[in-house]
Amino acid sequence: MPARMDDVMRLCCELSANQQMKAAVKNSGKGAMLAGAVAFAGGLMGGPPGIAVGGAVGGLLGCWMTSGQFRPVPEILMELPPQQKQKLYNDVSAALGSLDWTDWAQLIALVMGNATLQQQVTAALLSYVTRELRAEVQYGD
Repeated sequence: MPARMDDVMRLCCELSANQQMKAAVKNSGKGAMLAGAVAFAGGLMGGPPGIAVGGAVGGLLGCWMTSGQFRPVPEILMELPPQQKQKLYNDVSAALGSLDWTDWAQLIALVMGNATLQQQVTAALLSYVTRELRAEVQYGD
């Protein structure tokens, strides 16, 4: 990973850790597969009424299985594949504008020392997490 991208990733982790950001990535695919599988099994066992009952039960199970799985945002960011990290880097770099820094520590100090810049970077990070990762964000414990 290029040094500047690594610096921005550390900045995003620091900001999200300071604000105690947690996110639940919505695994709608898993829930949909579970609902479909239970509806199919219900159809095999009970015919058309079994499909209805299986779909309802599978939908509830899928909803329960994929909800409330909040993880710290820094942990999620560090597990991103390279192309997702590049997209986040591009979004945050746009918020940073022409800011110049030598290393990650200086970048973090520059952003943390400027409330407006901190808000812009946080907004870019939050937008990325909700738009690209389709995650629900929660603050604090």
